[in-house]
Amino acid sequence: MEVRRSRRRKSTVSAYRDGERTIVAIPARFTRAQEREWVQRMLDRLADSERRRRPSDDELERRAVELSEKYLDGRAHPTSVRWSGNQDRRWGSCTLIDGTIRISTRVRGMPPWVLDYVLLHELAHLLHAGHGPGFWKLLESYPRTDRARGFLEGFSFARDAELEPDGDEPGAPVEDAGLAAERSTGAP
Repeated sequence: MEVRRSRRRKSTVSAYRDGERTIVAIPARFTRAQEREWVQRMLDRLADSERRRRPSDDELERRAVELSEKYLDGRAHPTSVRWSGNQDRRWGSCTLIDGTIRISTRVRGMPPWVLDYVLLHELAHLLHAGHGPGFWKLLESYPRTDRARGFLEGFSFARDAELEPDGDEPGAPVEDAGLAAERSTGAP
């Protein structure tokens, strides 16, 4: 967990996930007591928000089955579909040998149509290894393929360029607040 103090912030506080890290941005003028209070408040608020909007492993697996039925004629049958917190450079992975699909926890807060695309991408790998023409043909039926790929490319660009979603400049003062961000089990 990181606390970022910003001279440009006057009264707003924000919190967001950056991969496995939680960033809380506060005004530079906050006292340590205000920092502790607001960090806890924002961590609680972020956790509540994530619980409401993020699917569990079971929900993720149900969604994968629905997508296989709708877009792949029910031909893709994963043995398991779950969230994975150890994928820093991939959105998802598929193991053909055992039919497992892992979706990066970085996808959890993205729009549902992006999650659907990532799931479909991995489901398509159960039917066609690699990224050849046959693979891309399987994804043609999903109407938001191009839009989702563009979203993911933009997200990757922003991360790699170290752009901050709240408008703070890269390299703004960063302090370790000494608080450990809690990781959700099963669906971090």
